[in-house]
Amino acid sequence: MAAGVAKAGAQVILISSYDGGTGAAPRNSIYNAGLPWELGVAEAHQSLIMNGLRDKVILETDGKLMTGRDVAVACLLGAEEFGFATAPLVTMGCVMMRVCNLDTCPMGIATQNPELRRRFKGKPEYVVNFMKFIAQELREYMAKLGIRTIDEMVGRTELLKPREEAPGRRAQAVDLSPILDNPYEGCKVAGYHEKQVYDFCLEETMDEQVFLKKLKGALSSGQKKSLQVDVSNVNRTLGTILGAEITRKYPEGLPEDTFTISCNGSGGQSFGAFIPKGLTLELVGDSNDYFGKGLSGGKLMVYPPKGVQFKAEENIIIGNVALYGATAGKAFINGIAGERFCVRNSGATAVVEGVGDHGCEYMTGGCVVVLGATGKNFAAGMSGGTAYVLDEERSLYKRLNKELVSFEEVTNKYDVLKLKGLIQDHVSYTNSEKGKRILDDFSQYLPKFKKIVPHDYRRMMNAIVQMEEKGFNSEQAQIEAFYANIRG
Repeated sequence: MAAGVAKAGAQVILISSYDGGTGAAPRNSIYNAGLPWELGVAEAHQSLIMNGLRDKVILETDGKLMTGRDVAVACLLGAEEFGFATAPLVTMGCVMMRVCNLDTCPMGIATQNPELRRRFKGKPEYVVNFMKFIAQELREYMAKLGIRTIDEMVGRTELLKPREEAPGRRAQAVDLSPILDNPYEGCKVAGYHEKQVYDFCLEETMDEQVFLKKLKGALSSGQKKSLQVDVSNVNRTLGTILGAEITRKYPEGLPEDTFTISCNGSGGQSFGAFIPKGLTLELVGDSNDYFGKGLSGGKLMVYPPKGVQFKAEENIIIGNVALYGATAGKAFINGIAGERFCVRNSGATAVVEGVGDHGCEYMTGGCVVVLGATGKNFAAGMSGGTAYVLDEERSLYKRLNKELVSFEEVTNKYDVLKLKGLIQDHVSYTNSEKGKRILDDFSQYLPKFKKIVPHDYRRMMNAIVQMEEKGFNSEQAQIEAFYANIRG
């Protein structure tokens, strides 16, 4: 279940089932993990009514909705919005080869290969036509049930009946009463109502009340300015609204450290999310999940206060899924990050002193330096970028997902200079004790570092170097290397 924001700020709860999903998922996950959306929708709908929240929340579901009947059932169970992915893809030509992650889609949909993309025959009109059929079939079911609008249909479980003769003994043994016997049947509050929309009080956030007011003049002129504030974990997405204003006024970004905000305390969820170039957030304390989500050019630093009794390198300082989907910028973390660090990072640079499970998952670009241990399944699905990991126990190979990547010692002089430079920056920004020890005895620590790089990314970078040696400029070299890699 995931949450988002839509429709005048109303909160949306999305029930996404085991069916459908990405074709890049392992088969054992596709066939053996998850539950039907029917269970989730019914339970969420009833729970929201029980807690007096149903009219404040939009309930959405997806998971291989294929027909108007599927939509009707979902609505009768309590959903009012519906997501489609598999069926529209099929209308565009998808034959469900389940190779979305291999860049070999034969229908030219999930690929960047120009030869394969020429095979794509889909048109927007096909999807439009399909959705019209869905709507028409839904109207026919609504007419049979005597219902005129979707709003009248939400949560009407009394209109659903189990089959009298279910196929097979196991199906006959299934008890559907918790789904169909809704204790709140007939309740006046059965769906979302715009007048009851939850007020998120965005005008009361620290971004609106402090940052934008105190930086108003500097924002207009682009002059350097710094602030110091105390924060707590209720200050979610700190810096994001300010970052949006910077992007509106300066689409190309500002010089690094134009605006520097020093924060003391505990950063809330999504601290520094999406901040652009020119904005720097320094946090003395710790932070919750999604630290630096979607980082877009800004700079983040986090480190513990002076005088603490614990070792920063041995303790978690930021939560899970930090730097998720980051595209640019830098982050320096004096402590350990939780699970799924730098998932889908495509361009940011980060230095951290340890990570939990699934670090650098699906990473496509950027650079990550880990000055400590990693959790299991490191670099799963990593197709681009580079990671340097300090493997002091010589056990990284046990936790590395080697399907798409290889690892080696750091011997190339450019790698050595890059690694040392990032550690120096890390020490400069966070005063890291471990970073200092490494720099003080760098020649002894260097052999303990491992460089992790994807196979295809390595081939591409080698090809680019060869093209540049032939006289091509950087952009031309990348293009030539791309086509050479395809032909090869």
